[in-house]
Amino acid sequence: MPAISDALEDNTIAVSEEPPLNTRVRASLERVARRRVPITYQELAKALQLSPPNTIHQLTVALEYLVEEDAAAGRPLIAALVVSKARGGLPAPGFFDCARRLARYSGTEDGPEAWAFHASAFNAAVTFWGAAAEATGAVEIA
Repeated sequence: MPAISDALEDNTIAVSEEPPLNTRVRASLERVARRRVPITYQELAKALQLSPPNTIHQLTVALEYLVEEDAAAGRPLIAALVVSKARGGLPAPGFFDCARRLARYSGTEDGPEAWAFHASAFNAAVTFWGAAAEATGAVEIA
């Protein structure tokens, strides 16, 4: 479904042909999985060419949607590939909150439990999504 991009002065609506953000995020992260190295929220927002305002918020909303989608399908959480520079390599607290809400995690947003959960989720995501990207011939983002 196209996203509404702008309301025009004559009360018509211009529709963007760009895929929904969550679709673009997943496609980018499938390519990132092949590198086996996490990407920061900022790097991903830049790679997706997100426009202000609230670029990181736009991204986290899309990532939470992907967590829900992956959990419902029984897949590894592709959002585990995205980390916060400010948190020293852990995802933002919202990642853990979402995983907790979906019964994928029962700990806190920081500390040894969070690091262990993230390491496990990251490795599972790299294995699953990296193989998927290789099978489809996805190209890495710069």
